[in-house]
Amino acid sequence: MESLEYSYVRREVLKLTGVDLNGYKGAQMQRRLDAYLQRTGQHSWVRLFQLLRRDSTQLAHFRAYLTINVSAFMRDPEKYDYLREHILPMLLHARRRLRVWSAGCSHGQEAYSLAMLLAEGGVTGHRLLATDLDEGALAIAMAGGPYSAADIAHLSAGQVVRYLEQRDEKYWVQPTLRRSVQFSTHNLLADPFESNFDLIVCRNVVIYFTAEKKAQLYAHFAEALRPGGVLFVGATEVVPKAISLALEPLGLSFYQRRL
Repeated sequence: MESLEYSYVRREVLKLTGVDLNGYKGAQMQRRLDAYLQRTGQHSWVRLFQLLRRDSTQLAHFRAYLTINVSAFMRDPEKYDYLREHILPMLLHARRRLRVWSAGCSHGQEAYSLAMLLAEGGVTGHRLLATDLDEGALAIAMAGGPYSAADIAHLSAGQVVRYLEQRDEKYWVQPTLRRSVQFSTHNLLADPFESNFDLIVCRNVVIYFTAEKKAQLYAHFAEALRPGGVLFVGATEVVPKAISLALEPLGLSFYQRRL
């Protein structure tokens, strides 16, 4: 994709979807866009954008494609084991009711995984906020499904029985757990952050952004944590210059805001 063409595509995407591609890695996003255009069978971006303006369903699919929704319950199980065995007990020792944010929650698997761990802790009254830019993904999250067998592969048999119900080979989150999560639309690159969180979970989201946007987001996450609060990132993610943000590593994928 030529630079002038990509400039045009960025402008039209922002108008149509509200997604600002300037914050995303250019080469990676251009490859995704080229693949999408080829998949649709349209011969040009002009024709595709004309189609998207006429067809709200196609526009919703395009928006979902841009926001890259890939997730699973308890993704990277060893990280969730560490969260259960070390991080949550430490946070609950400081306060009985936690403020938790799943940022970029996609279809809700991450948020419901956190809800399960909190429920297993035996303490109620936590506030669990889950946000995403993609309203289509949020609709699935708020409905509690449907989820596939692959989505729940990392859950124990006990967790499946306690928290999910099966219908027609798909899985749905039971209403009690569903009500423990507050879902909301939020654009990480544009909207203000709440503050005083005990735990912020943002995994495999920031990797798609430019280095400048990554630095801004990590600074905002650090500011949104209370002193002693923890940021939980993806298995391959490293927060650059964490010490300058008052974030201290607690092992791979976990950072604590300095007390």
